[in-house]
Amino acid sequence: MGKLKRLFYCLVFFASLAIAHPVQATHLRAGEIIVKRQNCTALTYRITIKVYVNTGSPINFGGDGTLDFGDGMRITVPELRSTPRPDLGSDIGYVEYSELHTFPGPGRYVVSYLEPNRNAGILNMTNSVDTRFYIETAINIDPFLGCNLSTPDLLVPPVDKACTGGAWYHNPGAFDLEGDSLSYEIITPKQARGIFVNGYRDPNSRDFYNPPPFNQANENQNGPPTFSINPVTGTIIWDSPGKQGEYNIAFLIKEWRKIGGIWVLIGFVTRDMQIEVEDCLNQRPEINVPIDTCVVAGSKLVNNNDIFATDPDNVPTLRDSLKIEAFSDVFARGAVFQPTPARFRWPAADGKVRATFNWQTECADVKEQPYQVVFKATDKSQRGPSLAQFKTWRIKVVAPAPEWQSAPTVAPSTRFATLTWKPYTCTNALRIQIWRKIDPSTIPFSACVTGMPPGFGFELIATVPRTTTTFLDRNGGQGLAPGASYCYRLVAEFPLPAGGLSYVSDEVCTPIIESVAPVVTNVTIDRTNNTNGQITVKWAEPLNAPVTFIKPYRYRVLRANGFSGNVGLVAAHPGLLSDTTFTEQAVNTRDNIYNYRVIAFDNNGQLMDTSATASTVRLELATGFKRITLNWNAFVPWSNRATDLTFPRHLIFRGPAGATEAQMLLIDSVNVNQRYQYVDSGQYNAQPLREDQEYCYRVETRGSYGNNPALPKPLKNFSQIICGQPSDDVPPCAVEITATGTRCEEFISTVPCETNDGSSFPYSNILSWKRPREARCYTDVKGYNIYMSPVKGGNFVLYRENVPDTFFIDFNLPSFARCYKVTAVDRAGNESERSEEFCFDNCPQYKLPNVFTPNGDGCNDLFSAYSERFKIPGSEPPTTPCGLINENEIRTSCPRFVRSVSFSVYNRWGKEVYKYESGGEKNVYIDWNGKDN
Repeated sequence: MGKLKRLFYCLVFFASLAIAHPVQATHLRAGEIIVKRQNCTALTYRITIKVYVNTGSPINFGGDGTLDFGDGMRITVPELRSTPRPDLGSDIGYVEYSELHTFPGPGRYVVSYLEPNRNAGILNMTNSVDTRFYIETAINIDPFLGCNLSTPDLLVPPVDKACTGGAWYHNPGAFDLEGDSLSYEIITPKQARGIFVNGYRDPNSRDFYNPPPFNQANENQNGPPTFSINPVTGTIIWDSPGKQGEYNIAFLIKEWRKIGGIWVLIGFVTRDMQIEVEDCLNQRPEINVPIDTCVVAGSKLVNNNDIFATDPDNVPTLRDSLKIEAFSDVFARGAVFQPTPARFRWPAADGKVRATFNWQTECADVKEQPYQVVFKATDKSQRGPSLAQFKTWRIKVVAPAPEWQSAPTVAPSTRFATLTWKPYTCTNALRIQIWRKIDPSTIPFSACVTGMPPGFGFELIATVPRTTTTFLDRNGGQGLAPGASYCYRLVAEFPLPAGGLSYVSDEVCTPIIESVAPVVTNVTIDRTNNTNGQITVKWAEPLNAPVTFIKPYRYRVLRANGFSGNVGLVAAHPGLLSDTTFTEQAVNTRDNIYNYRVIAFDNNGQLMDTSATASTVRLELATGFKRITLNWNAFVPWSNRATDLTFPRHLIFRGPAGATEAQMLLIDSVNVNQRYQYVDSGQYNAQPLREDQEYCYRVETRGSYGNNPALPKPLKNFSQIICGQPSDDVPPCAVEITATGTRCEEFISTVPCETNDGSSFPYSNILSWKRPREARCYTDVKGYNIYMSPVKGGNFVLYRENVPDTFFIDFNLPSFARCYKVTAVDRAGNESERSEEFCFDNCPQYKLPNVFTPNGDGCNDLFSAYSERFKIPGSEPPTTPCGLINENEIRTSCPRFVRSVSFSVYNRWGKEVYKYESGGEKNVYIDWNGKDN
């Protein structure tokens, strides 16, 4: 054992706790991490940490901060000096650090940065000075999702000012380089991965409003304060701040990409930002921006009048100057905003400070989601800090409509239609969509409606490459149906991830298709039965047949199985018919779908032609809780979404179990331009459906061949009868957990120390939740299921079933640390979605002495955690070599949830002179006598 050294020692202590609390100087205010891929052929990314610091602190950014790449690799970020940002306020600096990193392969990676410490005095968290600063960004490297070159960029700094009593606004000015869709969500700031800061409260918490009365603390003094983020634009509103001081908030910017028509989350950026609230008389400025706009690619968007700011303080004695800034990726695409750079200016005679915007758009700017231009108006006031107002202008760049070269032509022999259009203007388009319907229609133009709008009866029949300018419509090889006029429109489609559709083209139509084939007009089910069903088929004789075909005509009717095709093709009648109506009996209309076609012969037996096929109407149903959903379909040569009908609606008939066609009542009708569906939830006579009763349905479709005067309309056809009984397959709504978490102060002050780590005590968690708010969501709830995971974000397993109450006490636990989710279960066994995850944390405690005098007098001779444990045996009142001690302090003062301790001592030159690691025979108390190793 070496001699006692009279040295000035720097004691460095690290305790591996369930939740650690490092001790450093204070400096970190706000920040985020931006990740950019270098190219699409390699997995190398540039990771950029952007932070804002307190320049009043002597501690620089970095030095002991850890950048974790999420793949098992991490580095220590070097110490860097900040660049002052006086434009944001006093004692605010900006630091940026970048690092190139190559990921090992596809996967989801959470890139994070952790550094001690946040600045002191943050009001809405506990002990911010000892709370670590943690931010994270997630990326998803997946070939299925395509190449994602960048996470969202944020253009507006994350530090801002506010005044008590006045609503505060902020927008991060986020955009995505590739046009992915962004959404926004408020979250709790974190101090490590999966660990929230301690004692966090939203800025509008009641704790920060005393006085004024909390229920009158918004700006208009007519309601409680609110704090929210617009999930689409990202604008945050705090209406309005209460107590003066600094607050930190955090929010996610989620990046979504449409894959196969489904929006998929491909990453997110976490921004941790700071708001400084002062007691001031300044009022924030107001800003006016243009209404949301849609513009055709290739045209110039100019606005010289609608962008201006005003200030309520603009009176002669309190005149504020104003500055307007604009943030958007459109400025990298050629848009121009003036004045640039933004500067403070005095309002004109009308009280306004104006700005202008112009943008010459091009085809490369087309995308599905609108561009967002975030405008910020800032004042320079004599009555307090500069305040700001944000507003967002959404600009959608739409591709021009394709243009037709000529009207379609139809080959008489095949009834194939040839379509021809001009080469498409935008060479970056991916393909051309071809849409078709029967009969002309008018689609009103709307500047912001792209693609084929719903409700006009068009069907997408093909897509072709952008370079293609012709298309042959064979109608599945059958040719176009006689008697109909087919109309076409085109839409240009742009590649993902930006995506986008053009305006729909003008309409071109074929003339009415003339042929020597019959025209089927009806295939209707008269009777539903599995052995003795009945179907009536009707048709019109060939239109304008040449005189070489001698009348009267005769017909052969063929039937096949299914909506179309030749499976099971047979003659429905053994001979030829002279009538244009045929009724077939003894068919299974209950279970089967049939399609019919009619062959025409002239009086000499000469074959003329075959009609298009037409199927029966097939009705299906799905039962639910107090409802039955009907869906139907038919493959027919006419349009069942005809817009030329006076009443273009399908009729819904209903009857009790066993009802015949004649006994069914008309209960409703439905406009089918959207889809062939009807939900019966008891609308008829306002009588709810009963779960113990069977209901039978039949649908009548109504269609037309359009404006063909030779054919009847509407064409009415019935489905089969189908029956069903309502069932409860609707799950309850999700529940909301209301537990408050572990009460650490109460636990530490009341639970005695039984061992050196307190682990002999059985722990318990009290989990509580609210039942669903809406009555429809909870009237049949019979209990709740509880799912548990030992770690945050882990795999949750079913832990308890059918808990009857809205609380649950989890007894006899080895520690508090575990997470829960709750579901509601109804009487039918339907289970709701799981609630949000709720986690209980342990209560770590470890205390080092603030006095160490190794002079041999028995008092504080050892550097020991919890030195008060050295009680003199038998002493009453309790006494240590240093004097009297508090018995309750001995009873509750002990290490709790401490796994291990690592303790090092360095001299003033940075040389390690003593090291201690707990474990084995070494306890966690250290008990160092001051001598080196």
